[in-house]
Amino acid sequence: MAYTTNGGNGEYSYSNNSSFQRGAADAAKELINEAIAEKLDIQNFSSSNTFRVTDLGCSVGPNTILAMQNIVDAVELKYQSQGHNTPEFQVFFNDNASNDFNTLFTSLPLDRKYYAAAVPGSFYSRLFPNASLHFAFSSYALQCLSQVPKEVLDKSSPAWNKGRIHYSNASDKVVQSYAAQYAQDMECFLNARAQEVVYGGFMVIIIPGRPNGLPHSQAMTNMVGEILGSCLLDMAKKGIISEEKVDTFNLPSYFASPQEVEAIVERNGCFRLERMEILPQAIPSGNFSRGKVMSSQIRAGMEGMFKEHFGEEIIDELFDALHKKLDESSIFESGNGSNLFVLLNRIATV
Repeated sequence: MAYTTNGGNGEYSYSNNSSFQRGAADAAKELINEAIAEKLDIQNFSSSNTFRVTDLGCSVGPNTILAMQNIVDAVELKYQSQGHNTPEFQVFFNDNASNDFNTLFTSLPLDRKYYAAAVPGSFYSRLFPNASLHFAFSSYALQCLSQVPKEVLDKSSPAWNKGRIHYSNASDKVVQSYAAQYAQDMECFLNARAQEVVYGGFMVIIIPGRPNGLPHSQAMTNMVGEILGSCLLDMAKKGIISEEKVDTFNLPSYFASPQEVEAIVERNGCFRLERMEILPQAIPSGNFSRGKVMSSQIRAGMEGMFKEHFGEEIIDELFDALHKKLDESSIFESGNGSNLFVLLNRIATV
């Protein structure tokens, strides 16, 4: 079960329902510009006439297009400010093979300053040749696990997550299983990138997470998962879906704390943590249904896996119930949401 965002430009497409992700990218823009201006040592890349950038987990736009253009502009300015000839730029857009790359590429600006290419495949494994990338970027993607932890779906396991679809408010065994899967996936991600990113190259990661010390159940992202699970249980009580279907479904996502991410990076040892910042999570505000906005955004990112498991016929009712429950909840006032900005530098290892 993997995340595949809704393609196209329809009502529930990702391209029309990704303002949360856009807010995180906007908040990180100046941090990226500062990092390139102050920390990127272009002398490391003097032998290459091409500067290669990738967005890992790019989806269908428009956020990836804005992020890639910003990075290219900032690197170009860095070269010019130091009196160097501007290199040619190549941007690789990566996502799962099922991603709607057609929508993405028809949205690319005609006057872009880079050569574009698609690289389908999981970013938890190798995607590029050795030492071929100078700047890797990933936003709102690394919270997605490579798989649901097997123990939480095993009836004989003490981590069986019966009656829940996520680890929020679940037993410690369930939480530990999710945390272990996240650590394992991140290790695979960092090992793959360590081979692909040149020494001195940068990697920027933006991930929704939770502040250090905050209980999982109080993180906004987990509160949403809890409400989503309650909608499915309501449908099971009405006989629309079976309880067994709910018991065998868990969301493949984990929202880490800064301490967890820092420990994983240090244990890996291939990257130096240059900067880590907590960015506030944008909350929809205005004279409209905030629950509807959030429900549509979740649907744009998760609809495919719900269709696969429960069938297409429940989708409208499920997300309609979600938006009503979100409006009735106090999540927008009491939920603690945050995004984590992580800047990593590829270092030489002994």
